Amino acid sequence: MRLRTFSILFSLGLAAVCFWCPLPAQAQLYDFTKQDLIDYTPQNPFDRFPDGRPKIPEKFLKRAQELSLEEIWRVLPEKGYANQFADGFLMTHPEKKIVGRVFTAQFMPMRPDVDKVAVAKAKAKGLPDLRNQTVIDMLQPGDVLVIDLFGKKVNGTAVGDNLFYYIYKTTHGAGLVVDGAIRDLDGISEIDMPALFRSTDPTPIGNVMLTGINVPVRIGNATVMPGDLAVGTKEGVYFVPPQLVEQTLDGADEIHIHDEWTKKKFDEGKYKSADIYGSPKDPALKEEYKQYLKKRLAEIRAGQ
Repeated sequence: MRLRTFSILFSLGLAAVCFWCPLPAQAQLYDFTKQDLIDYTPQNPFDRFPDGRPKIPEKFLKRAQELSLEEIWRVLPEKGYANQFADGFLMTHPEKKIVGRVFTAQFMPMRPDVDKVAVAKAKAKGLPDLRNQTVIDMLQPGDVLVIDLFGKKVNGTAVGDNLFYYIYKTTHGAGLVVDGAIRDLDGISEIDMPALFRSTDPTPIGNVMLTGINVPVRIGNATVMPGDLAVGTKEGVYFVPPQLVEQTLDGADEIHIHDEWTKKKFDEGKYKSADIYGSPKDPALKEEYKQYLKKRLAEIRAGQ
């Protein structure tokens, strides 16, 4: 059922893909129009890229680098966004964090009749065949490429080390999330960018069709929109809608400070856990925490 509403994408008449080679960005089969991106992200409070994708400010990307997934979790379920987390990945560089603006790509299993029509329409327009690198060549600094490859392993390898290196240079190392496989893991592991992926396989990508660029995709149990804030660790990845980014990070700051203060009090060795966690029982300790929170929030905001 997923994304059947986006079947209109095929009618634009561009070719499905199996292999890697460059293509001019104007030959796009499957991306939302600028107005589509605006319509589907109406609550976005930030500027937008020329294509309409929300452009979360750099200052929020920097703040997100300092926070854990547990700290980010607080706001989203309260606002009705219970399906923004995906896990079960392997990760390169698990000591690092994926942080950036989501850029999506969607693949589906190859279907020859659909592919034949799409290729014919592309040729009728005088367009070359579409290739996967179309997506990669559209990335911007700060983008996290999020690829829906429906968990495919054999011939489901989104990138090898060469294209991974290109993504690293283009996005300034923001990261990669693949609901599918990667190849050339030894080479990829030498590149200083984190990636979440389901599996590895030596085969090249194949027997798939590229059916969407910057359209909604499903990654695990999460619905992901272009322009979301991606924050990923070895635990998994959160996709935060733009309109909730500032509120989510503010709430995460408070959780971070609460945990910081709690551990400081435990270090004193004077209190039982129930005296401090989750909320102090003693009015004097409550006031102490209140003042500590105020001080640390001011310090954090001053450093942004």
